Amino acid sequence: MKKTAIILFIVLLSLHVSAQIAPQKYFIEFTDKDNSPYSIDRPEEFLSPRALERRQNQSIPIDYYDIPVNDSYVNAVRNYGVTILNRSKWLNGITLFCDNPSLITAISQLPFVQSIKRCNNIKCLYSNNKFSLEEVILEEDVYFSQSTFVNSKVAYNYGPSFRQTEMLNGDSMHRMGYNGAGKVIAVLDAGFFNADILPAFDSLWENNQIIGTKDFVKPGNNVFLENEHGMEVLSTIGGNLPGLLIGTAPKAKFWLFRTEEKASENIIEEYNWVSAAEFADSAGVDIINSSLGYTQFDDTTYNHTCNDMNGDGTPVTKGANIAATRGMIVVNSAGNSGGSSWKCVSAPADGYTVVAVAAVDSNGNRALFSSVGEATRRIKPNVAAMGAQTVMSSPNGTITRRSGTSFSSPLIAGMVACLWQAAPSWSNTSIIRSIELSSSQISNPDSLLGYGIPDFPKALLHLIAPPDNIPPALHAFPNPFRESLTITRSGINNPTVDIQIIDLLGCIRFSRVNQTVGVDKSAFHLDNLTNLPAGSYLLKVVTGESVQVCKLIKQ
Repeated sequence: MKKTAIILFIVLLSLHVSAQIAPQKYFIEFTDKDNSPYSIDRPEEFLSPRALERRQNQSIPIDYYDIPVNDSYVNAVRNYGVTILNRSKWLNGITLFCDNPSLITAISQLPFVQSIKRCNNIKCLYSNNKFSLEEVILEEDVYFSQSTFVNSKVAYNYGPSFRQTEMLNGDSMHRMGYNGAGKVIAVLDAGFFNADILPAFDSLWENNQIIGTKDFVKPGNNVFLENEHGMEVLSTIGGNLPGLLIGTAPKAKFWLFRTEEKASENIIEEYNWVSAAEFADSAGVDIINSSLGYTQFDDTTYNHTCNDMNGDGTPVTKGANIAATRGMIVVNSAGNSGGSSWKCVSAPADGYTVVAVAAVDSNGNRALFSSVGEATRRIKPNVAAMGAQTVMSSPNGTITRRSGTSFSSPLIAGMVACLWQAAPSWSNTSIIRSIELSSSQISNPDSLLGYGIPDFPKALLHLIAPPDNIPPALHAFPNPFRESLTITRSGINNPTVDIQIIDLLGCIRFSRVNQTVGVDKSAFHLDNLTNLPAGSYLLKVVTGESVQVCKLIKQ
């Protein structure tokens, strides 16, 4: 019996040493959430008002996944003297640090411990790069003068960053007044070096657009002292240097989360990612940008394969899919393996509900490094943006160009914020589908660029009519029209309004200020529209703080 017990102890010790998800770090999965002090009937105890508003707007119920990990289970594990790193309510477990394997063996015997995941370290994506960051550096810093590439017809002075926004018709969205205001984006990355002091982010700090930061690699750490990759990513969304760099959503608000360890590559980073996404959900984030990807392990026994990129096969992809069920939109870089033996998209870009973004150059041609997906069972990648020679901030504050799907992804994430700002009553899935429908390859999607390059004003045309269960607040007839329009509205009682008819390039083709409405304060008429060219337009009616929009077709 004693011999058997010794053998059993050795087997358990061996098992739990191999269960490390990083050196001396483990993921402990719990059996249940029984006897929790939290209840789905009291979600305000664990979800912010903004998170609850997002759920209510999209009719998403509170469920088991929302209940936090049982505190009594966590405390019982902590009592063994280990260091708790992060919690995951979606995966129902915790990550911890422990340098004594015998303690892990003892913890595994607790009645509420389901398992200690058997995982190994992830292999680096490239042999000469320790990071899984989806980045390929093709060129050193490039310097531009303030007067270069100025386009006087746009609302922002984009400078050399104009093309990466124009390709998505994002400059037109900006001219319409949609710049991400009111939306919150979480950026999950390896660090945001100097983003607290670089000039590209001055306006974000001055306008309180950085809501907060959190380090899931080293809890309590300063994310602005870590890797620059997240800073570069952030600059393509929220950067604001007139004449040099304008991000795709310069008025959005941001949470900055560090989930990736730059010095090593372990699968714990997948669990860090999930914990960060959970925090984002609870804090009321609308959009997650993740320029990260996970593929292979140091121990090839546990490698991910392309067959594992099946939409729900890895911890990080499971987390990304759950994030979408909470009403958020997850935008992820497709990967930079198109020219390698791996080729296929990485996790979590493979997720069923994740927007995987491929990379193209300034001419719209696929970048050869952009990872390949599939176009049979499902479309991966979903869409594409400029990821070759993308303009961004460098760590020293100059403007540089970098290449990789790391940078096509945030361009899309920022434009998603602009689109959702313009159509706030729509669900995350409807927003995603409208983007796909607007894209250049919608009639013939493939495994290289998916549905292609989106056109965001066209996406807006799919969304400006309210959902079926909400009556239209603004109605124009006849529509299509030729010479005149009669416009009715609801929900506004002001006697005067400002009216704009805007084309799909964001140019105002007709405008009236302080238009007086009819006696009933709900109807007004526009005449002499004969000279307006035939085509599709947006009718925008502004009264004080209220903006109403509908689609027009001129014959």
